[in-house]
Amino acid sequence: MKISVVASGTRGDVQPYLALSKGLQDAGLSVRLLASENFETLVQEAGVAFASTGIGAEERIQSEEWRNVIEGGNFLKVLGKMQAEMKNAAAELAPQLPPLLADSDLIISGMAGLGGAFSVAEHYKIPVIQAYVVPFSPTLAFATPLVPWLPLGQLLNRPSFHLTRQMFWQSTKVADAETRKVLGMPKPSFWGPFGDLARSPAPVLYGYSHHVLPRPQDWQPQIYVTGYWFLDEGEGWQPPADLLHFLAAGDAPVYIGFGSMISRNPEEAARIALEALAQSGQRGVLAAGWGGLNVADVPDTVHLISSLPHSWLFPRMAAVVHHGGAGTTAAGLRAGVPSIVTPFGMDQPFWGQRIAGMGVGPQPIPRKKLTAERLAAAISETVENQSMRERATALGEAIRREDGVGQAVAEVTRYCEKTKDGGRRFRPLPLRLERKIERG
Repeated sequence: MKISVVASGTRGDVQPYLALSKGLQDAGLSVRLLASENFETLVQEAGVAFASTGIGAEERIQSEEWRNVIEGGNFLKVLGKMQAEMKNAAAELAPQLPPLLADSDLIISGMAGLGGAFSVAEHYKIPVIQAYVVPFSPTLAFATPLVPWLPLGQLLNRPSFHLTRQMFWQSTKVADAETRKVLGMPKPSFWGPFGDLARSPAPVLYGYSHHVLPRPQDWQPQIYVTGYWFLDEGEGWQPPADLLHFLAAGDAPVYIGFGSMISRNPEEAARIALEALAQSGQRGVLAAGWGGLNVADVPDTVHLISSLPHSWLFPRMAAVVHHGGAGTTAAGLRAGVPSIVTPFGMDQPFWGQRIAGMGVGPQPIPRKKLTAERLAAAISETVENQSMRERATALGEAIRREDGVGQAVAEVTRYCEKTKDGGRRFRPLPLRLERKIERG
C-alpha cells in the first residue's frame, strides 16, 4: 500500500505529520511525505520518502509584509495574506500535485489538503483520512481554537467551526480551483469539500492528548483523539558540550524561545527576555534564530542556543516560555514542566488558555502586552509554585504513557483492512501488519 501524507506550514506544523509518516512506515507501509522544499533534509534524515510542494512557509514568512501581518495577530488579515500567497503559488503547484498523488492508495492530510490534494483524491477515487493537530471538527463543547477572541456561548460553539472552516476554504480554494482545472474537473463548490468529508466512513485523526483536551461527546464515532505525534531526535544525536557544562553549573534554567514567530524588533525581544530573567533571579536558555532572540553578549547566567530537540531540552528546564504553537505546547507538556505562553495569534491563545486552565502554567501574556516586568512575574510565579509544578509533572507522565503515533497507525491500518476487499484501490497489507491486526 502506498500512502501519501500532505503537510504544509512551518516546522512545528510539519513535524507531527513526519512522526506519523515514520510510524506508518515502521509498520510496514510505503509512505511519502509531501511538504515544502525546505523540509527535504528533515524528512529524509527520518528515513521517509519526500516530495516537494515548492517554497516553504519559512521563506515567505520572513518578509517585512508577513511580519506586520503576523505580529498584528489578526486572523482575518493572516487569511487574506495566505490567499494572496496561494494565488502566487497555485499556478506552479497545480500541475505538480496530481502526478505526485495519482498513484496513491491512500491520502492523509489536514488543512493542507484543502489546497488541491482532496480534489486529486476525488478525481482518482483515492480514499482520504483527515489528520489534524488542532480541533477542526464542529462541536458544542468549545469554540474553534482558531478565533479564540470571539465572545461565544455554547450555542455558537459549533457554528464557530463552520465559520473558520469557510474562512480557510475561501483563502485556499484558488489553489484547489487550479488543481481541478488541470484535472478537467468542475470548479470547486463555494462551500468546500467539508460535506463530502463528513460523510466519509474514514477515520479522522487528532494528534493531541485527551488529557489536554478531552474528546467531545458529540463527535462522530470515527473521530479519534490519538495522543500527540512526537518525533524524537535520531540515534547518535549528542547535545553541545558547552550546553551540558552550563546545565551542570547551576539550577535548572528557564527556556525562552518563540519558534517561527517573528519580532519586528529582535533587540527589544532579547532585552525583555534578559531583563525578565535578571528580575526573577533565574538562569536562562535563550533560543536564537528568526524568533528574534539574537544576542551578541549575554551574562554568564544565560546560555544562547540555535536549534535543539525540545524532547531533550525541555525536561531539563525549570519552565519553558514559548509562543503557544501546537508542537511546542505538546513538547512542554510532555516534558512535565510548567509553560508560560506569549501568544501571537491563530490557535496559540487557545493552547495558552488550556495550559492556564489545567493549572500547569500562569495566564498567557499576549505578545503585544509582553514586558520584562510581566514576564519576570510570570517566571517567578511558575518557578515558585510547587502545586503548579506537581500538576505539570503528573500531566507529563500521563502524556508520556500515551502512544499517539501508535494509536493513529492502528486506526489507519484498521480502516485499510476494512476497505481492502471493497475498495478498488487498496492492495493487500504487509504480512506483519495483517498479523498485528489479527492480534487486536
